[in-house]
Amino acid sequence: MTLLNLSPREYQKEIFKTCVEKNCLVVLPTGLGKTLIALMLTIERMNAFPGEKVVFLAPTKPLAEQHLNYFTKNLPELFAGMELFTGSVKPKERQKIWRKSDIIFSTPQCIANDLKKRLYDLEDVCLLIEDEAHRCIKNYDYNSVAKSYINQSAHPRILGLTASPGSEAPKIKEICRNLSIEEVELRTRESPDVKQYLKELTFEKVIVNLPEEFEKVRNALAGLFQEYVEELKGRRLLFGPSSKTALIMLQKKIMFEISRGKRDYNHLLASSACATAIKLQHALELLETQTIFGFHKYLKELFRQAVEKKNKGVVRLVKKPRFDYAFVKSTEFITRGLEHPKVQKLYEIIGKESAAANGKIKIIVFTQFRDTASLISQKINQLKGIKSEVFVGQAKKTDSSGKSTGLSQKDQKKVIEDFSSGKINVICATSIGEEGLDIPEVDAVIFYEPVPSAIRAIQRAGRTARLAKGKLIMLITKGTRDEAHFYVSKAKEKRMNEAIGMIKKGFSNKFHSEVQKKLG
Repeated sequence: MTLLNLSPREYQKEIFKTCVEKNCLVVLPTGLGKTLIALMLTIERMNAFPGEKVVFLAPTKPLAEQHLNYFTKNLPELFAGMELFTGSVKPKERQKIWRKSDIIFSTPQCIANDLKKRLYDLEDVCLLIEDEAHRCIKNYDYNSVAKSYINQSAHPRILGLTASPGSEAPKIKEICRNLSIEEVELRTRESPDVKQYLKELTFEKVIVNLPEEFEKVRNALAGLFQEYVEELKGRRLLFGPSSKTALIMLQKKIMFEISRGKRDYNHLLASSACATAIKLQHALELLETQTIFGFHKYLKELFRQAVEKKNKGVVRLVKKPRFDYAFVKSTEFITRGLEHPKVQKLYEIIGKESAAANGKIKIIVFTQFRDTASLISQKINQLKGIKSEVFVGQAKKTDSSGKSTGLSQKDQKKVIEDFSSGKINVICATSIGEEGLDIPEVDAVIFYEPVPSAIRAIQRAGRTARLAKGKLIMLITKGTRDEAHFYVSKAKEKRMNEAIGMIKKGFSNKFHSEVQKKLG
């Protein structure tokens, strides 16, 4: 059977050949056609095992729906009955749909819950596809479904898809183990068989300096933070680095000890000190890398918690002179209309890009926090010819204007449609825009801040330079965690490629060893 409207590229054909023979993890940057490989393998498996089903899992309903639409568009009308499983469809109804369907698109939670209730089994499923396979760690439902599938299926074949499985070899091995992977197919933008299909991607690192007035506030909070770090070290509970991640891990450890009955004076005071240190780390992150608005709002929230006596540690914190100094100065900055230099620099960059393209642009700005997305969207909407919207998750929170920023799946879909049609030409997105969703090709991707995750950096960058020349622009505040995160991400990406190379070699050695045993 031939594909409708599609012609696979050579690297897709080569990867497909591997997937036919073995359970395979396909690592391919965003926009380079992972779903087409899944479609080709679906056709092959359904032709090889007539009457058997294919299950395509994706972590969210919009993404599962997107894959359904792709298959519907590119398969002949009568090739297979395709259905979408969601939590809104009652289990008994899903049981009926399962019996009559050939290809099921679902979130893993639906299938995992149905299998636990024994509404159906996976005996007649000839292919299981798991998208965003970097999630196949710990207790995520992908893993229980894959395990049941291997145990139940008469003709098992698993395909894992991801733009990046992470940088640590143990984690990649865990993903492979959970999916019973037998081979890994990795391609990057620099792979010879991929490079020819991609357009030029220019990278620009834009460095801004933290103003001297902000630096004084930063030093005050950093000194205060160090007091809490020294307390934790003095209590012989913190021995290594005092990063936000390390402190969160320590907090979990202390809380675990307390829950087991270790409610001694040392642990109880350490718990409070650790929680306060984490709050100060977050405040410093907002000041160094985000917006003064978000920083000031967070300090106000801590004062509110202190007034309501929600937390003794916070009550003590807000009474400290250095904290009071930071709050007074942030209030002054807001009154004077001062903002983080990244905000103005972003305004200038987007204005320049728009003018160069006569307003015919599509740009995604990625940022960590909703408050930042909201503020920069408001700011760049002041530019002539720019229509910007925020693109955030569903949870309801309050933005800089006091409005709720949560977007329902329907609202998210509308933003993407408006972006595709040109009604919107700049999206200010949080992490919801990084993974999977069918956001169209853009002229430039701007990182408001670097992220220390190789997975997220690769997913963000993959939004541009696929069909036309693209730009990747990264804003970095000099002398802050921005610089560290930039280099950490680069190092992790390099480690990821090396780790996958080692794992591929391990699969190859295992295969040759098995062949030798058979020949012997």
